[in-house]
Amino acid sequence: MQTLAEKGNGNAAYIDNLQEANKVLVNEFGSAMHTVAKDVKLQIEFNPAKVQAYRLVGYESRLLDKEDFNDDGKDAGEMGAGHTVTALYEIVPVGVKSNFANVDELKYQKTAQPENATYSNSPELLTVKLRYKLPDKHVSTKLDLPVTDNGGNKVSDDFKFAAAVAMFAQILRDSPFKGEADYDDVVTLAKSGYGNDKQGYRREFVRLVEVAKGLK
Repeated sequence: MQTLAEKGNGNAAYIDNLQEANKVLVNEFGSAMHTVAKDVKLQIEFNPAKVQAYRLVGYESRLLDKEDFNDDGKDAGEMGAGHTVTALYEIVPVGVKSNFANVDELKYQKTAQPENATYSNSPELLTVKLRYKLPDKHVSTKLDLPVTDNGGNKVSDDFKFAAAVAMFAQILRDSPFKGEADYDDVVTLAKSGYGNDKQGYRREFVRLVEVAKGLK
């Protein structure tokens, strides 16, 4: 279903109860039916003075080659009115020891060092690059948005909840990146990100995690 939806510029949803049906067919139906942007592409550039290693969590089936970002002939995702997309990256900051950042130095080009890099003193952690086409256009528009590091851990409820969902997925897949995370950690993090859960979807997620824990 996911493959068919991607090829046909549509959406796939798994509906197993009345609450999920209401979510997909009522609350989110409008965002899937009215396209406001097509061939939407995102590209992230990290500041090497701040980040020594990174990885994208999920989206394995939607990755494009870096050269495809500026190629308007490459098909990408569609976004509807009110539609949002969340992509999570795990990063290793400069100065933190990690096996994932243990790679040989480049021979023909030198990696910028924190002490002499152009942005070594900049608060910018990364830059998000976005390309999209209007529904009736064939040439894309590009936007750049720098993201700064405020040095704190004051993140939104949405961020906490998204991180809990990603943690749960890695536990289910027995990912080598799950670390020491367990189901209780997922529940604790998800509950801290309840926020304004009017429809009860986030509480439903916690219930699913507790069911998975029981099955395990």
